[in-house]
Parts: sequence; C-alpha cells; structure tokens
Amino acid sequence: MTRPADPPEAQRWVVEPPKDSGHGRSAYERDRARVLHSAAFRRLAAKTQVHTAGTDDFLRTRLTHSLEVAQIAREMGARLGCDPDVVDTAGLAHDLGHPPFGHNGETALDLLAAGCGGFEGNAQTLRVLTRLEAKVLAPDGRSAGLNLTRAALDATGKYPWPRRPGERKFGVYADDRPAFDWLREGVPDPTRRCLEAQVMDWADDVAYSVHDVEDGVHGGYVTLRPLLVDPVERAALCADVAAVYSGESVDDLAAILVDLLADPALSRLADYDGSHRAQVALKDTTSLLTGRFVAAAVAATQDRYGPGPHRRYAADLVVPNPVRAQCALLKGIALRYVMRRPGADARYARQREVLTELVAALVRDAPEALDPVFAPLWRAAPDDAARLRVVIDQVASLTDRAAVAWHDRLVVGR
Repeated sequence: MTRPADPPEAQRWVVEPPKDSGHGRSAYERDRARVLHSAAFRRLAAKTQVHTAGTDDFLRTRLTHSLEVAQIAREMGARLGCDPDVVDTAGLAHDLGHPPFGHNGETALDLLAAGCGGFEGNAQTLRVLTRLEAKVLAPDGRSAGLNLTRAALDATGKYPWPRRPGERKFGVYADDRPAFDWLREGVPDPTRRCLEAQVMDWADDVAYSVHDVEDGVHGGYVTLRPLLVDPVERAALCADVAAVYSGESVDDLAAILVDLLADPALSRLADYDGSHRAQVALKDTTSLLTGRFVAAAVAATQDRYGPGPHRRYAADLVVPNPVRAQCALLKGIALRYVMRRPGADARYARQREVLTELVAALVRDAPEALDPVFAPLWRAAPDDAARLRVVIDQVASLTDRAAVAWHDRLVVGR
C-alpha cells in the first residue's frame, strides 16, 4: 500500500489502493511476500548456483542460496538497525535476474545482447522487479512488476549505475532508467549504495564463499589436505584469488591462507569421509565461519559509526580487510576445485552453445515461438534492438532444464 503521505523510502512507483487485510502488515513485509510468492523466485529452484541444478540433492541452487542470503542479511541488518524486512527482501530478490547456467550463462548472454546494451544479472534483476514479473499494472496498462517500495528496490542494487566503459558490472539498462531514476531520488551520491544493499552484498559473499566450500567438500570436489601440506598448491590458489576476487597481493593472501587453514574449523575437514560425524563437523564449520564474518562486519561498522540504529544512508558497512581476504580465499577454493575441475570447460562451452543457438532460433521464429508474456512485448517493440531485448528477457527467464528443452524443440528438432 502506498499513499502520497508515506515517507519517500516506503513509496511505490505506482500508487496502489489501500489494502485492509486486518493484519496491519508494513509496506516492507508486503515487499518480502511479493518476492517470495513470485514466479521468478520459484524458478530459482532449477537455476545453477555453482553446481548444475538437479545433479545432487545436497547441493545448493539459486533458490536455496537466496534463502540463505536473506537469512544472513536479515540477522546482520537487524543488529545494525536496518529494517529486517528490507534486507530480507533484498536477499530473496538479489538473484532473480540470473539466467540459466549461472555466471557462464550471464557471460554468454552479455555477448549475445551486444546489440541492445548487453546483459548483466543485477540489471536484469531490476528489470524483473520493475517490469517483467506480473503483479501490478500502471494506469496506462504498462507493467510495474512487483511494484516494491523505493527502499526495497534500492536495497537490491549492488551496482547502482548504468554500464560504463571497461566495467563488467552494472545495475540498469538504458530503457529501465525511468524506474531506476525514481528509486534513486534523493540519494546523496549517485553511485553510493544504501546500507541495506551493502549488507545484502556482504551476506551474498559470505553465503557464496562458505556454502560453496561446504558443497564442494561434501561432494568430493574439494579436498583440503593438499592445501595443508603443499606450499606450491597454496601459492597457486592465492594467485587465482588475486586475479579474480581480491585486491590483496599474492604474498599477503598466502599469509592469511596459512592462518585460515590452521584454524581447527577448517583443518578438521582435511580427511572428510561423508560420515554422520564428518557432516556434523562440516555443518559446524559452516556456522562458525558465517558467524565470524557477520560479527566482524557488524563490530567494525559499529566501531566506526556508533551503536546505531543505522539504515539507508546513515552509515556504510565496514568489513575488515583480513576478513574480506578470508572470504575471497574461500571463494577461490570453490573456483579452483569446483568451477575449474577437469571436464568443466567442455560443459561450459556446451551451455554457451545452447544459449547462442536458442537466441538465434528465437530471433528467427519470434513472436510465435515466444511465451504469451513476451510475444506482445516483441510486437510492440519499436526496433530490432528492442526486439532483441525481448528475446534476451525470454531466455534469461528460463531455468537450466527449460533452456535445454527449448533448444531441443527449436534447434535440434527443427
């Protein structure tokens, strides 16, 4: 519910009539419910996190990852004084724009979308929330997506700027600027992220790093023993991390890695055998590391800005550099031993081929081949670039399995 008298952060882009449900839910509680009940959120259950969705019942998908990010963000945000439903909503929503096949699919679609401004999962998330998801229509008949509050939309924005030369990450496509400009009204610095977005982003990093290592150890992809005994292997891991995830030098990362591996929380996993006792130890390690990373950020932020409460633009999240480096090293373990494991390159190449051929087939066969949601948008598009964007939206909305099925139908079965 939005009324003109609502504070700016609680307003919605499209004014909605009052809802008298008798429960007195806040605007932010409604935001959370809208994301949780959305079709885009349900589809995350069949979208790749790191491991291909559906290959192992233990391993995380984008859906379980998003639930975990939301829980971590909610707890961390509440300790800082943020509205817990705002950070929770941001955690649930932050990956809604991710396409089939995870970051590999994102890279493929960015190349395929060069004619309409490229593709970026975070920019696509904004597009899903403000345009593509079915919930609210504006008086002129256009879709307003889920029509979340300004605070919730702002909290999902990891990269609150359009595409810039030489930078891969950005948060808004050119034709989504009206919604973006509305949600960023009153922001003191045009590229500054609100505290809730920073909390969500750190929660995402924590969940990504800790849980991907947990999945890797349990799945037999990650064995910590070589890192404990082989300095050459540790140096190679640090080089990977310095190249991809961290601004720290290889030497500085090496020293931090030695301390990290010496921690009993990790060293006890060196001989993981999948037994019940081993799984208890693995889960305990996950909890300990998550708690430490969250507590370090909360304490450092409160040391700098005071006890709070802090929200919106009253403070910035402070993460100590050694803690950020530890998180990056855990990400590097998943990168080196899971994402780059033998055979992965061929699988990634095939995924990119599927998306490339599927986009070409839809460009050829649109609008008939598009879903009923996207076909009218294709017909209304003013030029080839806008029509290509509709095709990219269609493909990005698909789950991993659906992308393969569509490819089989439109390409293989043609």
